Formats: sequence, structure tokens, C-alpha cells
Amino acid sequence: MNIYDIAAEAGTSISTVSRVLNNKGNVNPQIRKRVEEVLKKYDYKPSAIARGMVSKTMKSIAILTVDVRVTHYARMIYVIEQEFSNQGYNVTVCNTGGSIGECDRYFKILAEKQIDGLVLIGSIFNNLIHYPQIIARIKQIPVVMANGHVDSPNFYSVLVDDTKAIRTVVDYLLDGGRKNLVYVFDLENDSAQAKRRGFVEGLKLRDVPQPESRVFTAAYGLEGGMRAAKEIIRSGIPFDGVVCGEDTTAIGVMKGLKKQGYRVPEDVAVTGCNNSPEAQLCEPELTTLDNKPELLGGMCARLLRDTIEKKASAVSVAIQPELVVRQST
Repeated sequence: MNIYDIAAEAGTSISTVSRVLNNKGNVNPQIRKRVEEVLKKYDYKPSAIARGMVSKTMKSIAILTVDVRVTHYARMIYVIEQEFSNQGYNVTVCNTGGSIGECDRYFKILAEKQIDGLVLIGSIFNNLIHYPQIIARIKQIPVVMANGHVDSPNFYSVLVDDTKAIRTVVDYLLDGGRKNLVYVFDLENDSAQAKRRGFVEGLKLRDVPQPESRVFTAAYGLEGGMRAAKEIIRSGIPFDGVVCGEDTTAIGVMKGLKKQGYRVPEDVAVTGCNNSPEAQLCEPELTTLDNKPELLGGMCARLLRDTIEKKASAVSVAIQPELVVRQST
């Protein structure tokens, strides 16, 4: 039962139902009585949309992401949507598929709808800085980027320190007795580059020679991880620890290593990143970095809401991922 159904059963308009709900404006007593009877009959509780129809004050925001199927993106989206919906905002979620063209199309639509704010989830949106004509479409709209940055006055950021996080993994493995680490680099986005940088920096700080030679490039995912395991073995480089930038790839690495007769963690420690549900479903359970998507989503929501509502807010804030130690190390 929604406001349209209420209006139809009461034999009146949606705006009249809204005035009754908000106790505003002049409503014929007989019509008011009919509306109230229908409301009572269905125990109707007005939504923020219904309350906003008369006042025209309802605000709206949009969330753009690369792929809503990615677990940690979905977890962020859920928190942001809940945060704004509970505050009476209308929320639209858009899936761009990583296409700049789709992003431009959505920006055009959202600008025409006069949304009040925008959240971008996925470091691919950092590339928008190379498309000033696209940014121009939303120059009047406050934009918060989840783990990204665009140097434009209306852009704000909630960042994850991926570089420091991977350095933490390197220290954990070396301090635990591992001597020869390798890294599986499986994505090309800015977050992945920061993780790779953290691995190289981490080895340099521990005086490991030629750390770049210990980085292996692979395709993202289970198959990519399995092929990476074969490549690492075939390279002849001694290794007793494999650091991966994504959980799914790390699980593929474990599977590939076990097929070649390696034991995890007895022979080789393996780590991932994202603390996805799959990290606890594999065998052994995966040691991983928790980049706290719920916290990240909540901070994006609060930063955007403060900006929309003209409250004092930071231009950029950062969170630190947490190492979750499980059986793979």
C-alpha cells in the first residue's frame, strides 16, 4: 500500500493525501475524514517520499559504481542508501560497468534531475580528471569519492590507505619468519597501483634487494590466481609467501599452489585483500585486509550530507584497513 493506493481508495488526489499526512493546507473535512479512514484501515505509515510531495523539500542523491555485483561495493552502497533513506532522501543507484561513456550519460541525466549530491564508488572514477567536459556537467553538485580523488572544487574524498595496508602485510609475514615474498598484481586501477607500491616499499624498508622483480602480473579472479601460481613456480624465484591485492585472486593462488603440491600455510603463506565472505569459505581460511566497506560507506554518506546541508566538513578523510589473520598464514 502506497500513497497512490491511498489516494485511489479515498477518491482524491495524491497531493490531498500528502496534505493530510503533513497536516498542512486546506482540506475539505469530508475528504480529510475519508483519507484518514483509509490510512487507519491499512495502518499506513508515510514514507519520506510521501511527506515530501507537498513541501517539495525532499532531497535526492545518486550513487555511481563500477559494478554493483562486487561484494565490497555492494556493502558500501547498502550503508550509503540506508543512511540517506533514513534521513528522508531519495536515492538512485547507477551501474556504469566501468565505462566513461556510461558515466557521462548518467551525469547528464542526474544533472537534469537536479540531484543534491553524488557518491562515486570505484577508483576508475579518478580518470574523470582527464575528461573536463564530463566534470563540467556536475560542477554545481557536491561529489564524494570512495577511495578516490579528483582535483576539482566540488569533489570530496574518503580514502583508504592501501599502500600502508600492504606494508603492514609485508611486515607481518617477514616478522613471522617468512623470508621470500612475492606479489600478485591483478588490477590496473589506482587502488591496485597503491597496493603494489606498498609491497615494493615494504620490501625496500626491510632491505630486500630488487623488490620489483618479485611482482607478478596476473588476471583478476580464480583462474588468474591459479595461472599466477604456476608462473611464480616456473620463474624459479624462491618464495614462501604470496601477497595478493584481491581475495578472489588469492584464493586462486592457493588452489594453484595446492595443485602443484605446495601446502598452505606450511610451505607458503598467502594473503588477500577486502575481507570478502569468500575469504572465510575457502580452505584454509584466508588472511586478508579488511578495508572496512561499511565504515567507508558511512563516512562517505556523512561527508556528503554535511556538505549538502552546509555543515562544516573536511575535504578529505582517510581510514586504515585492518589485518585479519586466519589459517592461510
